[in-house]
Amino acid sequence: MANEAPPWHTVVAASPAARNQPVRLHRLLGWLLAAGVLVLLGVTVLGVQAARQLAEDEAVNEATRTASLIGTAVIQPVLTDGVVTGDPAALRAVDGAVRDRVLDDSARVRVKIWDHDGTIVYSDEPRLIGQRFELDKEELEALEGTAVDAEVSDLRAPENRYERERETLLEAYSGIATPDGDRLLFEIYFRYDDVVQRSGQLWQGFAVITLGSILLILALLAPLLWQMLRALDRAREQRERLLQQALDSSSDERRRIAATLHDGVVQELTGASFSIAASAAQARSRGETEVATVLSDAAGTVRSSIGGLRSLLVDIYPPTLSSEGIQAALNDLTAPLRARGVTVDLDVDTTVALDGPVERLVFRVAQECLQNVAKHSQASSVRVRLRSDAAGLELSIEDDGVGFDAEQRLRLPREGHFGLRLLRDLVADGGGELQVSSAPGVGTRWRLRRELP
Repeated sequence: MANEAPPWHTVVAASPAARNQPVRLHRLLGWLLAAGVLVLLGVTVLGVQAARQLAEDEAVNEATRTASLIGTAVIQPVLTDGVVTGDPAALRAVDGAVRDRVLDDSARVRVKIWDHDGTIVYSDEPRLIGQRFELDKEELEALEGTAVDAEVSDLRAPENRYERERETLLEAYSGIATPDGDRLLFEIYFRYDDVVQRSGQLWQGFAVITLGSILLILALLAPLLWQMLRALDRAREQRERLLQQALDSSSDERRRIAATLHDGVVQELTGASFSIAASAAQARSRGETEVATVLSDAAGTVRSSIGGLRSLLVDIYPPTLSSEGIQAALNDLTAPLRARGVTVDLDVDTTVALDGPVERLVFRVAQECLQNVAKHSQASSVRVRLRSDAAGLELSIEDDGVGFDAEQRLRLPREGHFGLRLLRDLVADGGGELQVSSAPGVGTRWRLRRELP
């Protein structure tokens, strides 16, 4: 055998084990249910987000309207010029209106009045009065009276440091004016709880319809899918029956052809060879040497043709495969090699139980590989081994012949050489995996793997 072991190259990759298995209806319905649950979860998450965003938009719009109304109807009537200069009486008047008429609603938590330079001239939080912060573009526009705006508060801003204990607030601001016409910015903060409550109401409003519609669709699809899968399963069974019938018909036809050749042409040629040989012997006894030589040559040609026909019969339909099993069939395949002086080591696990298609696959692959050994390898010994385990069966054929460049041969098959293509087609159709390991001068190894039913 070869002293070196070239790497294995995959001729045919393993086929999926379940490609001819029945459709698992319960499993597919389980996948449908899982997909439905995922869709429901996705719709729920998106619905909650959409409801929250819609509720927030509504709350912002409502805060804008409320800020404008309170600023013009509550704050501006009690506003005096002394608020800007910090007059205590003016501040008390504004503070009374804020606490009695603005902060009496638990949804409103803070009020600030800003000067145009960013100074807080009034707040219900006294520590903020007199502090100066930068006003942004939207706040300046509201101060000038050109806009009324609202947004989610940025509690990280310095002017909001006394509101940071609250998780989220909405702030709204609008422009107001003192009796002398000085523009001030009125800002009011609202709790975010209304947004959460409103988003829940909005979600409940369409959740029943949306989720109910999805569940109804899934309920309607389930029986349709069940019927479709049952139809696919029946079609698969019918296709397998037709395929098996085709294989059985092919096998019967091959058996019939082999029997016809064996009982007809082979027997007739055998009788003819005996008759010619007898005529050659008679001619030789009469001294007709030339005639005897011609007849002897003819008898040899007929015997050679008979041998070729019998080899063809084995190729068409191996009689020992169906009657005596794979071991006897493999022994018949190796007999011509033994006759040529090749040492054959046949090692077959007798406990291997093969059904018809797998048995024929093993035989055909072994037949093609051994023919390659006989024709091309110039081997002096060959080993054939058949084993099985939990993963399936494995057929290996190894010779010590001249070998070949397996990688190049797989990449660039030779024109007119059909052995490798035939092996590839055989194994692919049989649902197995085929590998080869070979290099010039180190022999060849073939390995067939196939899952057992």
